[in-house]
Amino acid sequence: MRRWLPALVLAGVTTMLLLTGCTPARGADGDLTDDWPTLRVPKPFTPATDTCLPRIATVVQASTYETVDCARNHLAETIHVGTFVGPDALTETRPEPGSSALRTARAECDQRARQVLGGDWHTARLALTLALPSAPAWTGGARWFRCDLSETGSIDNTRAVNRTGSLRGALIGDTPLTHRCFDPKLIGDNLNYMAPVLCTEPHRAEFVGVYEEGDMSWADFAKSAEQAHRRCMALIAEYAAVPNNSELPYRAGSIYYPPSQREWEEGDRGVRCFLWSDDRKLTRSMRGAGPEGLPAI
Repeated sequence: MRRWLPALVLAGVTTMLLLTGCTPARGADGDLTDDWPTLRVPKPFTPATDTCLPRIATVVQASTYETVDCARNHLAETIHVGTFVGPDALTETRPEPGSSALRTARAECDQRARQVLGGDWHTARLALTLALPSAPAWTGGARWFRCDLSETGSIDNTRAVNRTGSLRGALIGDTPLTHRCFDPKLIGDNLNYMAPVLCTEPHRAEFVGVYEEGDMSWADFAKSAEQAHRRCMALIAEYAAVPNNSELPYRAGSIYYPPSQREWEEGDRGVRCFLWSDDRKLTRSMRGAGPEGLPAI
């Protein structure tokens, strides 16, 4: 019996220690649940606007997001970050090309790009990219879209090129970004590429403007080449100050560049139009040339 006595004594000491540990500290009320600060609800990642980017992306991940000073080399510039609202924000899955949500977002990006640049980005060596959150981020509550502008190599090479400096105000006044005159290179009867040249050098093509195509599918547009030609010919007549009548096809033809299929399905309907001189080389701009400068031959 004696060997159990120390154990009983120790048990009693332990109990006293435990009871002592439960004694409220001075100033404490003994309630462990009423003094914790309220935890903040975590907010989804949102990219910054008015900053430059080292890469082009149509899906933005928080884990790989990176910005650079616009004075350094970069490939894109974020000019606006918008928010999906109303029914567009209530979908369970991220909007896809062809949806009304992306068309609305693209229109907002286009409007903001014109404000930032001081003109229509379609008229220059520029591209407008719409970027979205990742699918998991959308599921987690992210509802933003990002509008990125980038400089491209040429009308044919639409890949972004490295640049330094912001594009803000880039289309105000005389700028090397704007499409002007070209000497098209052909393979047989097919256009291979448009080589940019000075308008005082021999050339066969000149940029005349952009028209907005109606709300149709990409497949329907691809089958409506004649309609696009007519719309561009109307711009050529206005640009060159010549009558838009039966003689116009004897003065010039047209070349046009539509948006890519992805851009089209996102809502871009800007078709770039070029005057095409098949029978003679030009050595001046045809802007305001009139019937004598662009005769019917």
